[in-house]
Amino acid sequence: MEKKIKFKVILGLIFFANILIAQNYVDAIRLTEPGIGSNARALGMGNAYIALSNDFSGTFFNPAGLGLMKYGQIIGGLNYNSFNNKTTLYNNTTSSTNSNTDLNQVGLVLPFPVEQGSLVFSFGYNNNKNYNRAIEFDAYNPYNHSMIQDLTSYNDDLAYELAVSYAGTSGDETIIQGRLNQSGSILDKGGINSWTFGTAVEVAPNIFIGGTLDILSGSYKKDKEYYEDDIYNFYNSSMLTDPTLPQTADFQRFYLNDILDWTFNGFGFKLGFLAQVRDMLNFGLVVKFPSSYSIKENYYIDGYADYAATRFVLPAPYDVDIEYDIKTPFEFMGGVAFNIKDVAVISADVNYIDYTQMEFTDGLTPTDRSQNNKDIKEYTREVLNLSVGAEVTIPETELSIRGGFMYRPSPYFDDPSKYDKKYITAGIGYVAGGVVGLDVAFARGWWEDYGDNYGSNLSRTFQKITVNNLTFTLTYMF
Repeated sequence: MEKKIKFKVILGLIFFANILIAQNYVDAIRLTEPGIGSNARALGMGNAYIALSNDFSGTFFNPAGLGLMKYGQIIGGLNYNSFNNKTTLYNNTTSSTNSNTDLNQVGLVLPFPVEQGSLVFSFGYNNNKNYNRAIEFDAYNPYNHSMIQDLTSYNDDLAYELAVSYAGTSGDETIIQGRLNQSGSILDKGGINSWTFGTAVEVAPNIFIGGTLDILSGSYKKDKEYYEDDIYNFYNSSMLTDPTLPQTADFQRFYLNDILDWTFNGFGFKLGFLAQVRDMLNFGLVVKFPSSYSIKENYYIDGYADYAATRFVLPAPYDVDIEYDIKTPFEFMGGVAFNIKDVAVISADVNYIDYTQMEFTDGLTPTDRSQNNKDIKEYTREVLNLSVGAEVTIPETELSIRGGFMYRPSPYFDDPSKYDKKYITAGIGYVAGGVVGLDVAFARGWWEDYGDNYGSNLSRTFQKITVNNLTFTLTYMF
């Protein structure tokens, strides 16, 4: 039930006879849309970190910031994520949750002694993005449509094999005319990880440049269960869903389980610049070059249909493998940070992404690649992500308090602002003896979304989403 796959049926236009799987621009967005980072100090400041980045997280935000470090650093972190969704279908609302806890950062930073300026190297691991998500829905559909009818309209053999459709004079037909209870769930999990190699050098007094090479890997799994039930016995024992099969009397339930399972790998590169002005003002610029991903996809489908006297099952579940490549667009980032007498820092970032430059580069058929890339141009847009944050250090203590806000516009062309992602963040940090630091951050996000079970705006779910992230980072400085 992916959002905005316009004029395409559920199952991604998978025809039971041909096993045709339609990859689309939603897959490219899944790899391109940024996560919310992996460092507690940065997250507490709303990820407004481009002009700072003076720790291992510079590998994620701005590698030039590594050049500010005068000491070695070992860092590690954990993140807890909770996804909460209130989903409405036909005016009935169902709540669902999904949560996970991950090791989200491990890193080493090593400054090297030089006669002038600085030279710093880093190596480690970042969890760049989390795919944790959940949807549940359950409502009676009083209208004259259903997934069974939608599949039948495409002469899909899945409906035929389960006997909810039959061969008519001019194609498949079905007696089902809506009036079924529709329910189901979708659980998503996985994420994008990177092994990162970073370096920075001070090329002139208070002028730093740096680069990060990311070796990317990850997984994504979407597990959907979908039911249509005749809860009011509309299709009773006097009706056969296949006129040639007496056992198809008294239809009761249609069930479908489809699972999309990705593993992928790739690489990316960032080039950063940072300048300090009198220890009061920092400017940062970053270019994130396109990342290339190679995806191995497995698609699994199974289902059944229940009648009063029997159950029809598929002769064999489908289990299909396919491979293809996707390239993400350039990203251009800029930030500024004001240091107020070493007591407070105020920072702001912008991040420009042109989603229309995403591209399917290999795999699939030439026709499918061409159509996907045309859809990318038609259905996505340019966005400007915004972040602001502040940090205040309490005088004569090693305690810092942080707060921030992030605004992430939807990448889809015609989305109103209610589909944009908003996050408010807060955090606290403490350094013991100038050696060991503990940072904690909390981020709460909210936005709306929708999805179609089949067709366009027929069985549509409207979703109100809230996300909570709690991140811990432990740092040892030497």
